[in-house]
Amino acid sequence: MLISDATSRADLIECRLNEFAADPLFGPQASLPLVVGMLAMPTAAVAEAMIGKYRGIGRAFGDLADRQREGLAAGRTSPEFAVTATVAQLDLALGTPADQDPLLAGTPLPDGVDADGWRAALVQVIETVIRPGMAAYRDALAEVRPYARTDDRAGLGWLVDGEADYARTLRYFTTTDLSAQEIHDIGLEQVARLADEYRSLGPEVVGTDDLQGIFEALRSDPALHFEHGDQLVEASEVAMERAWTALGDWFEVLPEAPCSVQATTTGAKAFYFAPATDGSRGGTFFVNVENPAAWGTFELESMAFHEGIPGHHLQLAIASELTGVPEFRKHLHNAAYAEGWGLYTERLADEMGLYSGPLDRMGIFSADSLRACRLVVDTGLHALGWSRRQAVDYMVENSPMTEAICRPEVDRYLLTPGQATSYMIGRLEILRMRAEARERQGAAFDLKAFHSAVLDSGSLPLGVLDEVVRSRLP
Repeated sequence: MLISDATSRADLIECRLNEFAADPLFGPQASLPLVVGMLAMPTAAVAEAMIGKYRGIGRAFGDLADRQREGLAAGRTSPEFAVTATVAQLDLALGTPADQDPLLAGTPLPDGVDADGWRAALVQVIETVIRPGMAAYRDALAEVRPYARTDDRAGLGWLVDGEADYARTLRYFTTTDLSAQEIHDIGLEQVARLADEYRSLGPEVVGTDDLQGIFEALRSDPALHFEHGDQLVEASEVAMERAWTALGDWFEVLPEAPCSVQATTTGAKAFYFAPATDGSRGGTFFVNVENPAAWGTFELESMAFHEGIPGHHLQLAIASELTGVPEFRKHLHNAAYAEGWGLYTERLADEMGLYSGPLDRMGIFSADSLRACRLVVDTGLHALGWSRRQAVDYMVENSPMTEAICRPEVDRYLLTPGQATSYMIGRLEILRMRAEARERQGAAFDLKAFHSAVLDSGSLPLGVLDEVVRSRLP
């Protein structure tokens, strides 16, 4: 596992992605204010070390500035929309008084720390190290902007060495040797299959089996959307409590760490943070409540099952609590495994009877549409020469998502090439392993044992996971 992980990461480093790293969604200027609030400071020594960590943040921004200039010299630049938005975020951060910087809103300090002195030291680092690093990064991006990739040439395929780089990202994120064209074709097949599922449930949920009519109802009917952020949190908590109660009938091992729901107004629509290794913090399912009306009521349960229970929380919490394995095995992250498991559990939750009704089951199809479209669009953008507009139009035509949702989705795929393919490829591989294990074992097949085989070795490349399942369920 160590050799596999190091090799795949080294292969990805060869892409030199940091040469075009402008990222308004997940870049450090966007993610750090959230991340620092998750960093535990259990002792005075750890709190003191945090000051050095903040100096490292400033150096990292400066390093990013150097990489952008290297990329510019090599003809490898970020998409223009990403450069413009990232510069705007950096300008906003630099215009905030240092003593009001979001990076100061961390976790509570432990006993024995001079809070005023510690805060003053952190403000000084922000002023003298972090802010200059951010300014250097902003200035480098300003130099890049006139040469940034336009919307009709935003994918990797338009860059020098872009085709080879994209092949590397697909190997890294899917842990398979599937080509871009093969993944594209799998996506088209999945989109076509989902159309039939929508038509089968449409009359009961929205009164029509016309595919575009179903999509339009799910997009625009106010009764099918949330009004307030607290509704999102409450519905997520109810769904995960229901899932937790049912786990014993479907899983042999349950994690000790709890999973909570927390509202946020930054970051992706929904995401999960694993529990702290020392047990000081449980897992957290973050739900973005900035625009509640953007959430369909039908989306919430499938998302909660994916991000929380029985999805990422079971997978990551069980991994962190493993015994008898090297420590690094508890913390490896493999996108195809992790996201494949999360997507697998959305359908598993249906087998478990966790969805509240037909409308919430429609959320399964909606979530699948997103992941199936990702296969088509990610490969379209980076390997087949699609424009940003073409990608958005395809997603709107083949899913119930609005254009306002599809635009940032497409931007995400442009910013993290290949990552979006991991979900559906991972889920399809897990389902293949399950079907083959059932065929091998016949009446002796035990789904709980299959879930243990998938979960109790930590994050694995799909090929290795297949070997584990075959050895455990011969």
